Amino acid sequence: MNSTEAAANLGDRAWRDLLERHQALIRRHLERFRGQEIDTAGDGFFASFDGPARAIRCATAVAEAVSALGLDVRWGLHTGECELLGGKLGGIAVHIGARVASLCRPSEVLVSSTVRDLVAGSGVAFEDRGSHRLKGVPDEWRIFAVVRS
Repeated sequence: MNSTEAAANLGDRAWRDLLERHQALIRRHLERFRGQEIDTAGDGFFASFDGPARAIRCATAVAEAVSALGLDVRWGLHTGECELLGGKLGGIAVHIGARVASLCRPSEVLVSSTVRDLVAGSGVAFEDRGSHRLKGVPDEWRIFAVVRS
């Protein structure tokens, strides 16, 4: 169930309670995998990690854990140079990550080819999702879904 549908079905108070549990769960996993929360918007999180394999492991752990709450998450992962703008991260790499996330199906973790290439040998398996034009981003980008065992 997506967040708008859940909020409409549950009502504001129950949705807020569910959202608080969702956020606490994600924050526990961010801490476990050494992720840094950068920003939130509604039920969305923007986080950074010290390595792409750790980001993938966090994303898959969260996707599995939030299913117990009856929710689906979508994770789009990209790595690249970022700018520090007023204490927040910015730059084209951030935009690419958001565009990758926009391609996700419920409970899916998608990564750019950059991430896939950097985690070679880590034991993470991927399914090729083909080349995509990402809104506002030059060129086509090869996208991969993380295969969960």
